[in-house]
Amino acid sequence: MKSSRLSYDEWKCILSKDLLGKQIDSDIFTGYVGLIEIHEVSQPQIWKFNGEDIVVCDKGLKWLSILPKNDWYCITAMMNEKDEVLLWYIDMIASQSVDADGVPRFDDLYLDLVVYPDGTIVVDDRDELDEALAAGDISKEQYELALQTSKKLTEGLLSEVATFKDFTNQCLTMIKWNKCSVFWWTLT
Repeated sequence: MKSSRLSYDEWKCILSKDLLGKQIDSDIFTGYVGLIEIHEVSQPQIWKFNGEDIVVCDKGLKWLSILPKNDWYCITAMMNEKDEVLLWYIDMIASQSVDADGVPRFDDLYLDLVVYPDGTIVVDDRDELDEALAAGDISKEQYELALQTSKKLTEGLLSEVATFKDFTNQCLTMIKWNKCSVFWWTLT
């Protein structure tokens, strides 16, 4: 099982970025909200959707991380310079923790949801989830957790894209306007 930090260190194409993060406890959300502002990349990363190219990693773009406390998923909203969501990438997770430097990490359960601004939801890496179970990399309980979490999200938070966009914008506002009480790094 792969472990990921919410500083997105595995994205080797990002050469310089600012990372802003905060633990939030509010009426709408409890957990970690982080924002990465990408300053320099070795090569833009482009994904295809419905025959169109979507640039998800390039200079000037932002990634908003939303990691609910005591839940089994992590949302990454990939946004343009105007804070408009290009797409959401949602990892199903087995556990979460915080490293000594304050950056959260999670253990990835392979299964992901990709949500586009028009509300289209694509299940991604189901084959990897099935292979991980067959190889004994995850337990049957973890396998079921990934499927149940995906279903819960699809039928709940993701069922109305306008509401999901509003939730995302509220999380972005919480991190952007509370910079005095967050941690901040410039990473190169």
